[in-house]
Amino acid sequence: MNVNNFFLSRFFIFRINDSVGRLINDLVIDLPSPKNISFFWNFGSLLGLFLGVQIVSGLFLSFSYVSNVDLAFSNVDLIVRDVFFGFFIRSLHSNGATFFFACLYLHIFRGIYFQSYVYEKVWLVGCWIFVISMAVAFLGYVLPWGQMSFWGATVITNLFSAIPYVGNNIVVWLWGGFSVSFPTLVRFFSLHFLLPFVIALFVVFHIFFLHETGSNNPLGISSDSQKIPFHPYFSFQDLIGFLSVGLIFSIVCFGFPFFFLDCENFLEANVLVTPPHIQPEWYFLPAYTILRAIPNKLGGVIALVMFIVVYFLLPFFSLRIYLGNGLVFRLVFFFWIFNFVILMWLGACSVVYPFITISRISSFFYFFFFFFF
Repeated sequence: MNVNNFFLSRFFIFRINDSVGRLINDLVIDLPSPKNISFFWNFGSLLGLFLGVQIVSGLFLSFSYVSNVDLAFSNVDLIVRDVFFGFFIRSLHSNGATFFFACLYLHIFRGIYFQSYVYEKVWLVGCWIFVISMAVAFLGYVLPWGQMSFWGATVITNLFSAIPYVGNNIVVWLWGGFSVSFPTLVRFFSLHFLLPFVIALFVVFHIFFLHETGSNNPLGISSDSQKIPFHPYFSFQDLIGFLSVGLIFSIVCFGFPFFFLDCENFLEANVLVTPPHIQPEWYFLPAYTILRAIPNKLGGVIALVMFIVVYFLLPFFSLRIYLGNGLVFRLVFFFWIFNFVILMWLGACSVVYPFITISRISSFFYFFFFFFF
């Protein structure tokens, strides 16, 4: 390399570093933020933290995972028992999904309560992150090839058969055959590996639009005189959130690593034996309850889709403007949260009386209360 090329390359490196520095300074350090936002605004940064945990831990797990129906179950056992730090990495990944969705739901509930959906672009990108995250979690749940993984995949993919005319063809195309088998596992593994990077891309857009409009706050303050720099005030607040939730996460990973796992998934998938009660992970249970509450298969699928679509519709059809933030709305909102928890509990119950009746009532209230948001 001659002297001119050397100095030219150093110049470009300096310009790039300078641009990155200014970008970080504008987006993080000097970002004007409402002075009254609380720890409820920490869940966005926590989601970024757990997304990073999932991507990194998933990358290390992919080094040892084999997407073969004959080897997948024993391979996961091999990762836990024999791979160096395999137990730790798998515990991080499986429990990281639980904490990711816990933060995601709390982030959404906070956004609904404080009307964050008025920022349409930020909210809609966030809704797409929610949809893709659910898809990634479902795909990953199939990979251990346990009993609940196999039968959960069979039940959920069979829902596409409810689509008139083309439903059965879509199911066969998804399976890569006439049942959940080797091609299904291979394509699920590929998508589970790639889609988190799509989520990361959407997160970039989410943050970009957020900095374009600014963060929401409890009082709806928009004046620049009521804002302060993000650093050091809220960067330290986020750090406290990382340490607090990280401590709880560590206790779960090391002390109770299998607490959120289904016992049926410790049995290898058997196409001849159906589990007595098929249920998904806890973060899918409200949607699963709504699906089962409708006696018609197509109607159940439509209700399942609407479980997510209602969040997309909030910026355009919300009637919150007529209720304000008074006592009526608060009672409605917290009753809706309670109803959401009831739906989660019902998803783990059998489809018998009185649970099915309560499921239908709770499903009705879940959709009805969106008129108040």
